[in-house]
Amino acid sequence: MSTLNADLHCHSVISDGTLTPEVLAERAKRQGVELWALTDHDEIGGQARAMVAARQQQLPYLTGTEISVSFAGKTVHIVGLGFDVDSEVLRGGLAQTRSGRDQRAQEMADQLARVGIRDAYEGALKYAGNPDLISRTHFARFLVEAGVCHDTPEVFRRYLIEGKPGFVPHRWASLKDAVRWIVESQGVAVIAHPGRYGFTDNEEFALFSVFKAHGGQAVEVVTGSHSPAEYVTYASLAIEFGLAASRGSDFHSPQESHTDLGALPWLPGHLTPVWDLLAHRVH
Repeated sequence: MSTLNADLHCHSVISDGTLTPEVLAERAKRQGVELWALTDHDEIGGQARAMVAARQQQLPYLTGTEISVSFAGKTVHIVGLGFDVDSEVLRGGLAQTRSGRDQRAQEMADQLARVGIRDAYEGALKYAGNPDLISRTHFARFLVEAGVCHDTPEVFRRYLIEGKPGFVPHRWASLKDAVRWIVESQGVAVIAHPGRYGFTDNEEFALFSVFKAHGGQAVEVVTGSHSPAEYVTYASLAIEFGLAASRGSDFHSPQESHTDLGALPWLPGHLTPVWDLLAHRVH
């Protein structure tokens, strides 16, 4: 086993988490995290705060983000780690990716209004620390607050997913572009939680193949939404494709996330940890 307690995937109020970068840093340190990255969706606006907070906690830190990508008709997430936060390539790409979120949110609210749920856009906006990053998670929190659903899992069963009221697809970045932005910014691109996408074996093989061909270097093997069987599956795919392995809780909120910062099983020791590729990029 690789026994470094690295947590390289979590979210703050800058995107769809509920805690500030400063509180996350404190929580990570308290939970025994030894290497941390904040990976807000399509945004690096919290990186300076996270780096300062990590330094105050004497917690080694890697820069991070999670980019939304369209692949095989689905939204896939690519985590970037260890990049230069001043990269104009990455900043420009993320700004382009964020630009469609508000229109999508307005369309989601319109659909919910048709089934009797009014003012959903305004309600979701209250939960969005950054209005440019309004997302399904913010709508889910509003629907719980409004008493429409008991909790956020129920929201996603009844609304906001394909075939249900409130689902609006969005055309994100291409896989090629997202990986390029990260690589050209001196970072490492990582396929986030591959077990969540529901791809067929052929689609998943295509995802890994295209990702590797464009310069992707790692995959999340141990992550909050993976089962023990999926740890084994994606450890095998990491070896098959010559990818390093990452580890991250995907923590969003103490109330909503079933895996806390630093609480994951160890990374299997026969894999190359992604942090081995990034030792020179740790702050």
